[in-house]
Amino acid sequence: MSVPKLRFKEFIDEWKKVELDKLYEFKNGLNGDRSLYGKGVELINVSDILNNTCITSKVINGKININEDTLRKNSVEYGDILFQRSSETFLEIGTSNVYLDNKLVTFSGFVIRGKRKKDNINNPLFINYELKSPALRKKIIICGSGAQHFNIGQEDLKRITIFLPSIKEQKKIADMLELLDKKIELQTKRIEVLKLFKLALQNNIYASINNKIKLEDIGCFISGYGFPEKYQGHKNLSIPFYKVSDMNNFGNEIYMNNSNNTLSLEICSHLKLRPIPNRSIIFAKIGAAIMLDRKRIATPPFLIDNNMMSYYINREDIDF
Repeated sequence: MSVPKLRFKEFIDEWKKVELDKLYEFKNGLNGDRSLYGKGVELINVSDILNNTCITSKVINGKININEDTLRKNSVEYGDILFQRSSETFLEIGTSNVYLDNKLVTFSGFVIRGKRKKDNINNPLFINYELKSPALRKKIIICGSGAQHFNIGQEDLKRITIFLPSIKEQKKIADMLELLDKKIELQTKRIEVLKLFKLALQNNIYASINNKIKLEDIGCFISGYGFPEKYQGHKNLSIPFYKVSDMNNFGNEIYMNNSNNTLSLEICSHLKLRPIPNRSIIFAKIGAAIMLDRKRIATPPFLIDNNMMSYYINREDIDF
């Protein structure tokens, strides 16, 4: 039977399998001249899709001056689905439900719009969440092609199949997930306020100190190592091997307590890798991860990959 493992107990009917082509009409977003920006109709761009869960409290990039015929053909309405069609990495490809009832225009050739067919009475927010689920995202990713910039085509999206329960079950699931999103958004705002407060404290504590110490006087920087793929995946060996992604692991918010990869002393000796001493601060040294400005404390001896760097504090009288 086509039923999920977890569901509300009052629902027992099977979920129906249906292709997106039966629910939506697909077309590319509007391409336009930037000289048209500044007035007219609000537009939605790729960044709006990535930055908003449902585009309810959306940030619109601007307005564009277009004629009525173009507006009629490209306007976005309640229930439409937007896909980012091109990306440097598959993980950035997203979907977003336009959960509003006024006219907007999709802009940029990097957007595919799924315009809801007239006989589609399904809950658009439910479909949005289903398309963002790991299983469906994987199907969408498989559709992509391209050596450097991956692209997803209309015809590939049309063939994506989803499962739909009754409209009542759709609404209940969508309402629950939307409530969780709102709670996450609220917590995120609180975290951002705390970050600003912490930054202000740091600035007031450290900015006025005149007797400054150079980092080279109390420690040294140590670069990471290349990590052969055949040694990756071991979980319970003695030396943790941290990658940038490990800083996202639960429990690693301040101190590095767990890693997705470990090595033994024998493997370290074979690869001629020297574990980094404890009392170190690790951080990303290349790529977009630098912009996140994440730093973590690593206390037992450890290793890091060559996308990271460690600052080892060699004075016991300094609290790091």
